[in-house]
Amino acid sequence: MIKEAIATGETVELAKEAACRELGVESYEAEFEILEMPTKKTFGLFGGNPAKVRVFIKNDPAEAAAKYLKGILDKMGLSAVDIQIKEEENGAQLSLSGDDIGFIIGHRGETLDALQYLTGLVANHIDNSYYRITIDIGNYREKRKETLEILGKKIAAKAIKTGRNSSLEPMNPYERRIIHTAVQTVEGAKSWSEGEDLSRHVVIGPEAGERSAPRRNNYGKGRRPYNDKPRGGGYNNRQPRSAPNAGPGPSVGSGPNPGPARQPVQKAAPKNEGKAPLYGRVDVKK
Repeated sequence: MIKEAIATGETVELAKEAACRELGVESYEAEFEILEMPTKKTFGLFGGNPAKVRVFIKNDPAEAAAKYLKGILDKMGLSAVDIQIKEEENGAQLSLSGDDIGFIIGHRGETLDALQYLTGLVANHIDNSYYRITIDIGNYREKRKETLEILGKKIAAKAIKTGRNSSLEPMNPYERRIIHTAVQTVEGAKSWSEGEDLSRHVVIGPEAGERSAPRRNNYGKGRRPYNDKPRGGGYNNRQPRSAPNAGPGPSVGSGPNPGPARQPVQKAAPKNEGKAPLYGRVDVKK
């Protein structure tokens, strides 16, 4: 994108300064083109034209994004990182190279995605239109794409086999698109996104919807169902055992066993019955 301004002045320098003020930049930040040279009036009264200058600035979104990224890397102590710009349709790829820069990728590319998001904002601010910036290190993006494609197809096949939905971990929009594209190649599977903001993730399931889960048996092998009565030979049908040598007892169902008959208790005789008094014989007077 090119921003430009055309201004006039008594001299070329004055015209240039006027155009730079209109653009809001310093003269050394812009390029200029002289459209008309100033001419003096004849006899100081007739004719004469001021200088006319065109001042312009080339705003390249990719260059602006690379410059911004370079500043961040310098703050991280990575001043020796080289940034290569590769123009793409509606955007550009910034490829980083250097020593010991693998940590910039972060856990599952989270740090790299954060830098990519920020540089994308800078690039889109230049011409206020969509301009996609991609940051790559050591062909990481291509390797990650292959991994996600394999994952999407594997989960899709599992969903068809089990008839159940599977949720993947949260991903950025770019990675979610890779998963959706991979699932579309598996017949009988579908995918969609759920969640908000950082929790947005892909769900993969059978195209016809989830199958109802089979009803599970609540009792194991060899166990009776709940509240099922014993089928015979159970405890409640057993006859009570008779005591040994107790003789024949009452018939079953005639009531409780009364046990052996009780013998009458005989009172003991008085100790002095039939014996002489303790202090001699006492004769009763007739």
